[in-house]
Amino acid sequence: MTHTTMTHTTPDPTATDTATGSTPATATTTAPTPEAERLRRWRLVLGGGGADGTGCELRGRDAAMDGALASLYGREKGGGTAPGGRRSAGLGASAPGVARWLGDIRTYFPSSVVQVMQRDAIDRLGLSALLLEPEMLEAVEADVHLVGTLLSLNKVMPETTKETARAVVRKVVEQVEKKLAQRTRATLTGALDRSARISRPRHRDIDWDRTIRANLKNYLPEYRTVVPERLIGYGRAAQSVKKDVVLCIDQSGSMAASVVYASVFGAVLASMRALDTRLVVFDTSVVDLTDQLDDPVDVLFGTQLGGGTDINRALAYCQSRITRPTETVVVLISDLYEGGIRDEMLKRVAAMKASGVQFVTLLALSDEGAPAYDRDHAAALAALGAPAFACTPDLFPDVMAAAIEKRPLPIPDMAEQR
Repeated sequence: MTHTTMTHTTPDPTATDTATGSTPATATTTAPTPEAERLRRWRLVLGGGGADGTGCELRGRDAAMDGALASLYGREKGGGTAPGGRRSAGLGASAPGVARWLGDIRTYFPSSVVQVMQRDAIDRLGLSALLLEPEMLEAVEADVHLVGTLLSLNKVMPETTKETARAVVRKVVEQVEKKLAQRTRATLTGALDRSARISRPRHRDIDWDRTIRANLKNYLPEYRTVVPERLIGYGRAAQSVKKDVVLCIDQSGSMAASVVYASVFGAVLASMRALDTRLVVFDTSVVDLTDQLDDPVDVLFGTQLGGGTDINRALAYCQSRITRPTETVVVLISDLYEGGIRDEMLKRVAAMKASGVQFVTLLALSDEGAPAYDRDHAAALAALGAPAFACTPDLFPDVMAAAIEKRPLPIPDMAEQR
């Protein structure tokens, strides 16, 4: 069998085509019998050859779809397998050929499947080098994973490709920011307002809506009024910085998607005047990219995915920049595979928490599901009162809001993350 690896992503061949709104043509112009349709579907899944047992011949669009799959997942010519039982693919090594194939799969498959096939092509066929060619970049379906691949190639990317790569990265960043920015600002603005609430406000700083709600029990029917026993309002520093946020991001290769999302969130947080946001990336060295936060694309191209990990060194740098510990939130985004000094790392976390810092540990900031992480380090952090958990981009604003308000974090069910 040749297409078995795609059974989890191959779309229903009879479904309406998302690009044209039409139903893909079948091998006959008349409606197929249920048995013929069943064989046709199995033929598309199994990939043909003597072993598939269907005896079904594909024509037209079905044949073209099958050819696109076979180019990536097919056997060697003649029906054999590559040495060691591994299957080879037939895209070749030329950028024009791959670009044509990328166009084909966008024609036959929905975007989600296209992105899976692109990642498989990069992994199975070693196409990373071809991503350094402008015509290849112009043909791909851009997503967060592709951005991660481009960032890992940043240092070897020729000048002729960099502008195209930046355009691809910017497109993805703008899509992510459009999806997440509004809710993030709304959620954190509310949290900042609540964290600044005071019980003895000046008259012009009284929040009358909340004050009335809090004093309804003191309503006097005979006077038809509420006696405000407790006033609620906001401090005079409403327009000044209220909280310091430090994003400390592991830029090892496994954290690519997290780096992309964290950079976008960093730019969104930096745009809020009530927050003083610092963004630090690290592997075995530490780089402060705070001065580039106005453009997340610049932040991303300032990273260097890959290399080792020294969390202790990164936390030492972040700790040295904290001036208001009780008003500071530190977010460490890392899989916790520490290459530095473990005990020192834990001591720094304990010291920051003891000084009043709200410390958040995210094993991943992505939609990729359960991450691989160092469970011993995660358990040690949990023992210090800093539980580590994976966080989706949609959940991140709620996590930050809880940290700002100093209330329990909305930690997902850890059993579901394993």
